[in-house]
Amino acid sequence: MFVSSKIAILLSVVANYCYGYRILVVFPVPGKSHSILGEGYVRHLLAAGHEVTYITPVPMKEPPPRLRQVDVSENLKYLAVDEMFDIKQLMTKLDNIQEYMPFHKAMENMMYQTYQLPVLQRFINDPKERYDVAVVEWLYSELSAGFSTVFNCPYIWASSMIPHTAVLSLIDTHVNPAYSVDHLSFHYTTTFWDRLEHWRFITKLTYYRWSTRNEFDEKMKNVFGAATVKRGNRLPHFDDVRYNASLMLGNSHAVTGDRIALPENYKHIGGYHMKEVDEPLPKDLQKLMDESKNGVIYFSMGTMLKSSRIPDHIKRNLLNMFGELKQTVIWKLEQVIPDVPKNVHVTTWAPQQSILGHPNCILFITHGGLLSIMETLSAGVPIIGMPFYADQFLNSERAEARGFGMRIDFDENVAESLRVAIKEMVENPSYRQRVEELSPIFKNNIVTPGQQLSYWVEYVIKTKGAFHLRSPALQVSWYKTIHLDLALVLLLGVILCFKLCECLFRLVRKGESPKKKRS
Repeated sequence: MFVSSKIAILLSVVANYCYGYRILVVFPVPGKSHSILGEGYVRHLLAAGHEVTYITPVPMKEPPPRLRQVDVSENLKYLAVDEMFDIKQLMTKLDNIQEYMPFHKAMENMMYQTYQLPVLQRFINDPKERYDVAVVEWLYSELSAGFSTVFNCPYIWASSMIPHTAVLSLIDTHVNPAYSVDHLSFHYTTTFWDRLEHWRFITKLTYYRWSTRNEFDEKMKNVFGAATVKRGNRLPHFDDVRYNASLMLGNSHAVTGDRIALPENYKHIGGYHMKEVDEPLPKDLQKLMDESKNGVIYFSMGTMLKSSRIPDHIKRNLLNMFGELKQTVIWKLEQVIPDVPKNVHVTTWAPQQSILGHPNCILFITHGGLLSIMETLSAGVPIIGMPFYADQFLNSERAEARGFGMRIDFDENVAESLRVAIKEMVENPSYRQRVEELSPIFKNNIVTPGQQLSYWVEYVIKTKGAFHLRSPALQVSWYKTIHLDLALVLLLGVILCFKLCECLFRLVRKGESPKKKRS
């Protein structure tokens, strides 16, 4: 009997270890790059022995065991991806795409519509669904925080960018504009006017959140209210939910960011999306790169932008320019194109990490997405950044500021600008030397980014919300945060001193008797 009890206990321990916690991962944005980030969470949490439910518009084709997917691909109709990220449009409407509010409104509408889909409402209202923690992506919307109210569990923000004021203000306070720039800025500078613009953004964002808090509270009630009440819980106000995250895991690293002061509950896990070992290249690409004695230049616009949408005359100018180079050029282009120069290899799909990891890859021409920046840092390959929207401008300018890249504009003259940039990058060894200095720093972590991810998710569960890591800044009134009350007291003190001195001076003057004139 005693032996049987020991076996039962052992089996129980093994079962708990094998199956771990029940974790909800929510990445609802219908974009390939965001699904790459979401799948990174899924992959590492499954490897750590947990059960994962994954809400995604891009389901994994061959899901591994212990993974259940909730397919919300129907939400693609709520976000005009092709229109938002059309290269022809972006070439002429940069001012509009770099405003926070259009991003926010588009994402907020998409999230709101997505969470009302029947498949999601059935999931939310199923009383059998229980989770120990929810990991929800932040992308210009805080509505996803509502999952924590339904399942009465702590939640973790997953940020896809380096830390910036819009996300840090959800767990701490706004970033100081004295030494930081807004993530949607065009330029990586902190001049007087840049700081003034950053303050304008902070003020505008603060006012917007305050003025719309009741509107979004109603939206949260419409989506999560009934399911929360059905489980016997009370639905808090939207503000109490969106500022209640236990942790924020950022797709960031000190090498790629600005090294700003961060709260205890922000953790860098940049690079977790990458495989620890590069996958083998397809045979044709392997042969092509092995035989490219003058080196390979890899050109890709990422997953959201389509190179096929580049105007035809610009595509032809680029091909003609590439044809004049002695290097081999691999261009990820989503179409078959005629009359390609002999040294140019066009492919509709490319294993980017493996291409960058090949020793003959000498240069990466990119749109400046953060995933690409991290992959090129890991591989030790310099870049030319051609940004189009969001944080791509700052990512490209940071690379230039740190000496391993150049930024150029994608315009009608891009072929000529690129020719000059390629010549500089290839002939000047400093870019390669610099990225080779930064690469081991990027990769030298106490444990891998994926292990850090799993550790912190488990940590939140084990500590029942990690309240001891949360910043006290969220409990401080805004006027105290900027020391307005202290400034007013000091100002009143100075005014009082001046008034007192003025009164004393008048009393002294009044007490003085007029001196008689000497004859």
